[in-house]
Amino acid sequence: MRTEHYLDNSATTPVLREAAEAASRLMLDCFGNPSSLHTRGFLAKKELDAARAVVAARLGAQPEEIVFTSGGTEANNLALFGAANARKRLGRKIVATAVEHDSVLRVMAGLEGQGFTVEYLRPGPDGRVSEEALAQAIDGETILVSVMLVNNETGAVQPVEAAARAIRRSKAPALLHTDCVQAFCKLDFTPRRLGADLCTVSGHKIHAPKGVGALYIRKGVRILPQMLGGGQERGLRSGTESLPLIGAFAKAVELAPKAGEALAPVAALNRRLREALAGLPEAAVHSPEEALPYILNFSVLGVRAETMLHFLADRGVYVSSGSACGKARPSHVLEAMGLPKERVGSALRASFSRFSTEADVDALAEGIKAGLAALAKER
Repeated sequence: MRTEHYLDNSATTPVLREAAEAASRLMLDCFGNPSSLHTRGFLAKKELDAARAVVAARLGAQPEEIVFTSGGTEANNLALFGAANARKRLGRKIVATAVEHDSVLRVMAGLEGQGFTVEYLRPGPDGRVSEEALAQAIDGETILVSVMLVNNETGAVQPVEAAARAIRRSKAPALLHTDCVQAFCKLDFTPRRLGADLCTVSGHKIHAPKGVGALYIRKGVRILPQMLGGGQERGLRSGTESLPLIGAFAKAVELAPKAGEALAPVAALNRRLREALAGLPEAAVHSPEEALPYILNFSVLGVRAETMLHFLADRGVYVSSGSACGKARPSHVLEAMGLPKERVGSALRASFSRFSTEADVDALAEGIKAGLAALAKER
């Protein structure tokens, strides 16, 4: 069996064995409905409460501030539709960045269809929206602001705290939402320190299974539910909770090292790849030096991203050509940064986990060199 080198962790991570075992235990041994009023239900509710406490502690939050969802997309939908419609009597203006994940941008388009006005802030060449742009855009009419903490394509860290300050200075009636899917358990933050009212996290980016995430809702903040039914999750997300997935999520959170402990070795891998790319005249790096090192976006000029991606995959090296949710569409993030079409069309994203190795980086660098030689006729 050939050795594989997986560097697409921002799309999804391999599931920890301990997380899978937690899910299996809860499926087989704790199968009761957490809402049932008998012993099996009580035991399931106890496990649900314990998992909620684990996720809350990692976010520096209270357990009652955590609502479990099916993942980041649902959490973003609940936060944004729920907040905008809860506050529409106070105004109709929303501010967001132009480099948000599709699950934010598509909600924004939906809100525009409901009569809200959305101002999209474009980043500079480094992929980061300026604090000045936030200060100018957020005014007394703004009811909602959405700024992701770490961009999923470039790793650029956005100035969420500056958005919170702008809201306070302008005395806006705005809630601040931040998509922290790529930052959770990788960057040292809490929603409270960021000044965020709403914060999205997801399980499958931190070695939990797909299909589970959470939304932090600051105590005292009111949003409207988007899914009605039995009133689970404090009435904000009805539907019987998927306890096996939630328990696996909590186990992955529990086993995640402190952000600073994993950051240094991941940063070393990022530097190693940057140095390898610096030796290739066809390579151009798009992620800023200050980006979260778990993500490195770059172009191999002259070769279409999809062509190089498949060449690498044939060698057992796995990267992506941008957001996994973006399929084959050109990157709206790189376009918003003002990059030329050639760079956008040839852009690849390598993304690391704490289990990535130097061998993974070297295999990618060697694969790119081989790809440039083999695919020269297409350039």
